[in-house]
Amino acid sequence: MTDEQLLQLLRDEPERGFSALVFTYSGYVSTIARSKLGGCGTEADIEDAVSDVFVQFYQWMQAHPDADPQIRALLAVIAKRHCINRYYALTRQPIIDSFEHLLTEPADQSTAPDESVLLMQAVLSLGKPDSEIILRRYYFGQSSKEIGDALGIKPNTVDKKISRSLKKLREKLDGIAPEHAERRIRYGSCAESV
Repeated sequence: MTDEQLLQLLRDEPERGFSALVFTYSGYVSTIARSKLGGCGTEADIEDAVSDVFVQFYQWMQAHPDADPQIRALLAVIAKRHCINRYYALTRQPIIDSFEHLLTEPADQSTAPDESVLLMQAVLSLGKPDSEIILRRYYFGQSSKEIGDALGIKPNTVDKKISRSLKKLREKLDGIAPEHAERRIRYGSCAESV
């Protein structure tokens, strides 16, 4: 079934159209949800997110009856936005502009407070935008593209800055093994690995 046929079926017979939509695109939406929530959500969380995405798509179609969207593209946008919101809800991490408060609020009680503070001070001493990039990547689990979009820089520049910043952090934290330091950067989150 082509997308044009699927859109027509959604308009003419909403129940059958919705079933066909889910059948056709459930693998695609599941892949997006798993990539965003796989490290922090349960299988039930991922399944709920997938269901929510299809419901939001259907609601969008009801609100825009004359639109002829590219189904795959619209599902991708809805899935990404919804899963990012679910990620923040699951990790209970607010989207913030300033990361300085992290110095006094260790997210993981199993991390010794002075070690957490030492690490956060080292990260913040990198200066902006490097400290913000490191925190966005390892604390909030944002991708290079998401970080680049938020800071107005290219994703490959983000990757280069992360690499240089990790090297600087290793030098600053010579008392902590580099792999230990990188793990500490990610404390309290279900962030993606580099």
